[in-house]
Amino acid sequence: MSEFYSDKDVQREVTELQGKSATAARLFDIRRIIGGLFVVYGVIVTIAGFTASDADIDKAEGVNINLWTGLGMLALGVFFLVWLKLRPVAPPPDVVTGDEPRE
Repeated sequence: MSEFYSDKDVQREVTELQGKSATAARLFDIRRIIGGLFVVYGVIVTIAGFTASDADIDKAEGVNINLWTGLGMLALGVFFLVWLKLRPVAPPPDVVTGDEPRE
């Protein structure tokens, strides 16, 4: 026995799938992943820089390389996250009608 779907049912299904697709696109935006990882690793390396011994600093010719690298990683991670906040992923165009999304 075959089932027939009305246009209304198909439209509702397409709308639900579009919503799920847009949510997945925002969730897995590469800027969120890169920014989050750089912030986490930046915090770890910055803490290592604060706890560096004099011998560690002498190995790097007097530069606390962990501290500066950690702060750089934090800055880059925050940049990616701010970029994501200021320029979010645009919703995909309407698949059924081919129209651009309304804002």
